Amino acid sequence: MGSAHPTIAKGMGGAMPLPGFEELFARLDAARPEIGVVAAGGADQTVLEALGQAAARGWVRPVLTGSVAEIQELAARLGIELAAFDCVESSEPAVSAVELIHAGRAKALMKGQIATPDLMKAVLDRSKGLRTERVIGQIVLMELRRDARRLLLTDTGICIDPSYEEKRGLAMQSIELARTLGLAEPSVAFMAATEKENPKLPDTVDSARLASELMSGVFGACKARGPLSFDLAYADEAGQKKKIEGDVVGAADVLVFPNLLSANLTVKAIMYTADCRFGGLLCGTAAPVVFMSRADSTATRMNSLALTLTAFLSKTE
Repeated sequence: MGSAHPTIAKGMGGAMPLPGFEELFARLDAARPEIGVVAAGGADQTVLEALGQAAARGWVRPVLTGSVAEIQELAARLGIELAAFDCVESSEPAVSAVELIHAGRAKALMKGQIATPDLMKAVLDRSKGLRTERVIGQIVLMELRRDARRLLLTDTGICIDPSYEEKRGLAMQSIELARTLGLAEPSVAFMAATEKENPKLPDTVDSARLASELMSGVFGACKARGPLSFDLAYADEAGQKKKIEGDVVGAADVLVFPNLLSANLTVKAIMYTADCRFGGLLCGTAAPVVFMSRADSTATRMNSLALTLTAFLSKTE
């Protein structure tokens, strides 16, 4: 294997510390927690299919908000039985979904057939939403099957140009998620276009400061390096060629990006060109939020559910 794919020699390290989706599915199949999950915007094929499958496996008790007539018409057309679903009529699906969370009818929120700005408006509402003191961002678990690698990447969906403090908060929450999933000492890479500090590239300066702060032990046991380009964070071979060494080089578990542009382009490029599985959630919210693109498949919704519910259950055990 090492000769076929030299890039994975160090990153794989003979083990897979972050769990893959098959493992997350198996944990939930064994637990059958039947967690109430409300989808904001339920008139969507992938929403109905994923929540129907998750309900059949004992993972969730599904609730849908939106036009009940549209949900029923779509379910009938798809041949999906709605007996297990609780459908709530609403002209503001995201607002109603958050209200149901506060009312105790659901423990987790799922982004359904709704635009991200509409969902986030309800989530971020200061008096009625799910806002906390923490920075809210998206974390994606990416499983690259060719190289047997699993990575957490942030922020891939919310923070356009995060400040130093916001990047610090996103790193902290990504480390927490890694530990919740079972990785005791994550390796964190702060991403940039180059591995050298350059005042003309302010992100490289932030990355170096953030890595130094993490290595001081402020967030507990972890390894950190920054700035690092993607090749150095992912591939041990790149480090060998560039003569750059370190525990994180070629072995990063968590990738913290400098802005939404770089993160979103990287993630979507991998999603559409690599043999991979992925799922996403929001960090920093008062309740778990299953978060993905409306363009994603039923399988990706299931992955996102598995990631979010596993993290939630691990915190409540």
